[in-house]
Amino acid sequence: MTRLTSRTALVTGGSRGIGRAIAERLAADGALVAVHYGSDDTAAKDAVAAIEAAGGQAFAVRATFGTDGAIEQLAGAVAAELHRCTGSDRLDILVNNAAVSESDGGIEAETPAAFDRLFAINVRTPFFLIQRLLRQMGAGGRIVNIGSAVTRIALPGELGYAMTKAALATLGRNLANEVGPRGITVNTVNPGPTRTDRTAFLFDQPQAAAMVSAGQAIERIGLPSDIAAVVAFLAGDDAGWITANTIDATGGSYLGPKTLG
Repeated sequence: MTRLTSRTALVTGGSRGIGRAIAERLAADGALVAVHYGSDDTAAKDAVAAIEAAGGQAFAVRATFGTDGAIEQLAGAVAAELHRCTGSDRLDILVNNAAVSESDGGIEAETPAAFDRLFAINVRTPFFLIQRLLRQMGAGGRIVNIGSAVTRIALPGELGYAMTKAALATLGRNLANEVGPRGITVNTVNPGPTRTDRTAFLFDQPQAAAMVSAGQAIERIGLPSDIAAVVAFLAGDDAGWITANTIDATGGSYLGPKTLG
């Protein structure tokens, strides 16, 4: 597929899990992808190598979100590498995927330090990264924020995390109205239960997988590729009339009883 040929993309948290699947899919569709990562050099190299082995183009960029100067460090590195590869620092697609999601245990167990870290990485970073990178985006630009089904489904121990993802959805809706005159779209994708390297310990247990699957309209655990497909659509030309939306990409998680009996 070549629907994103000549496009450039940045995927934050792109070396593992859903982020890696998104980076691989955008590259498979023809984009040159900057794979951001925080600390795992091996995972980043593996992600880039996999993209290149499949015939795509990618490079890795490191920045530790939540630390001083991380946004400018990332933006500068991406601009320099894009210019080297294409002769321009133009960025067409930004996917804000990087986030921390440690269980906070609910309001009784939350601490100011943990709360501040959640918002620093999950809200403040994408906000100011968008601010910094908008100068490199032109008409047809795409911003996709990765939210979470926990903004719809109240799960124990996810209060602080859910608040950050709700803030991200609000950011997307309001920002879409602001940048729409420039021809840039902004959307949010909310994954549900998804099997990644970090959740495999749970979803590889037959009882847990069966319990979660039973709560789905489509009775299986989601895959990173399921989310990547939605992001790839939003990044392409066919989604040019879709903006300010939050897309529930959960397979129908927890919609209610399937029968009346």
